[in-house]
Amino acid sequence: MELQETRASLEILLSISRELASSLDLHTVLSRVLTISTKNMGAERASLVVLDETAKPVDATIIYDGKLMPNTVHQLQDVATDGLAGWVIRNRKSVLVSNTSQDPRWLVRTSETGQTSEPKSALCVPLMAQEQLVGVLTIVHPGENFFTPADLALQQAIADLSGLAIRNAQLYEYSEAIHNRYHELFEDNIDPILITDLDGHILEVNHKAVLVSEYSEDELLRMSITDLHEIKREMTGEGFDRIPLMGTVSYESLLHCANRPNLPIEVYVSKVTTLGNPFIQWILRDIEVRKDLDTLRNDLTAMIYHDLRSPLANIISSLEILSTLLPMEDGSAIKSVYQVANRSTDRMQRLINSLLDINHIEAGQQITEKTFVQVSDLVAEAIEATLPNIESKSQTVEKNLAAGLPELHVDEDMIKRVLINLIENASKYSPSRSHIQISTDQIDGFVRFTVDDNGPGIPEGFKEHIFDKFSRVNSVSNRKGLGIGLAFCRLAVTAHGGKIWVEDLPEGGSRFVFTIPAE
Repeated sequence: MELQETRASLEILLSISRELASSLDLHTVLSRVLTISTKNMGAERASLVVLDETAKPVDATIIYDGKLMPNTVHQLQDVATDGLAGWVIRNRKSVLVSNTSQDPRWLVRTSETGQTSEPKSALCVPLMAQEQLVGVLTIVHPGENFFTPADLALQQAIADLSGLAIRNAQLYEYSEAIHNRYHELFEDNIDPILITDLDGHILEVNHKAVLVSEYSEDELLRMSITDLHEIKREMTGEGFDRIPLMGTVSYESLLHCANRPNLPIEVYVSKVTTLGNPFIQWILRDIEVRKDLDTLRNDLTAMIYHDLRSPLANIISSLEILSTLLPMEDGSAIKSVYQVANRSTDRMQRLINSLLDINHIEAGQQITEKTFVQVSDLVAEAIEATLPNIESKSQTVEKNLAAGLPELHVDEDMIKRVLINLIENASKYSPSRSHIQISTDQIDGFVRFTVDDNGPGIPEGFKEHIFDKFSRVNSVSNRKGLGIGLAFCRLAVTAHGGKIWVEDLPEGGSRFVFTIPAE
């Protein structure tokens, strides 16, 4: 007899094991476990409640007289807190109840009250998966003293199998949800996204990549990322070794489309890991509209600057004529007003020329008006242009020029304006009665210019940005300006093959340094 019971138990466990292995759908798993358990034990009803990580019920399957019954979250909560299942959840122990009418842990339902007063038998076991409680299984028989310790042991074995199956089903559902969410974000993204291996071979593309590139998905999957755009190897590395695992590399490039001109794009590259395997994700952002707006803005700006030149030239010509018609005795009010107007027009002319030069250099135009000029002449003329402002603040300027410096082959007006901008800045941000020093020397094939001031200095966080166009360090002064002077200086110096930077002086103040190749 015992051999037959053991064989029957093993057959039940084998049947349940097969059923559980045949599906990863959580509801299918729950219903199969209950169906087999109730069928083989002649149970009246059974319930399998699934718990989350905090032991709160999140799902359940209930069978009554062989039929699946609907349930609500409220009902599940009652079972998990007040009933026999609640006791098992709290204590994580199996329990066998021979007479439910005599066990205070049994939750009497309203629907049972009018049906029968006969005692029932019940088994309730926890479902564990790797020491985590994932559910509780309850089986009820209409008769008293029906279940035996062997039945409890069998149900515990079933619970052990079911716990792992439920946990696997939960992980599968979670994985499916994550995958579907990623797929939605990937496919519905407004930017083209491509996934490649570490050699750049395209493995996956979204719909936007197909739409923008005008290649079919099959065509893209036969291509390399290098076929689609010019990769900035200085950013990614020759073998994509500079792309960080946590972080993004970005640069601008052109997307090679199938049936239309190249499309300007901004590329965002990062490494991603899926199932332990590394891949590279490429996001290609269309910046054609932005580039068109930049071009339109630059063209409009250049046109405005050119249009400003004509009336300014008339003002300068008028001032020159006035200087011959009006008495210009030293100390006269007329001469003083004339000098103010003349200095202002000179400054406006330098500003307009600087703005035009910025547009030309940014557009990639070469400097063609180069002549040979003495360093001492550049410095002297720059000081002469700025001397009225320096004297108005009772400041002094000192030259410290190295002897034997070679002539420079430069655009004389452009480099002179670089010096003028740096000297004007030094005067503007230095207090009255302070000292400005201009020095030159030769080092490593370059002529080096330095302008020292007694101003408040440049905060460390701004040193990398003060040479950007329209950038100003508002924290060091309340003085206003367009923020293009230093931007012009950087563009002009780098266009001549030199460098420009700023240093802190030990005694306070700033030192602006730029170099020009000595030819």
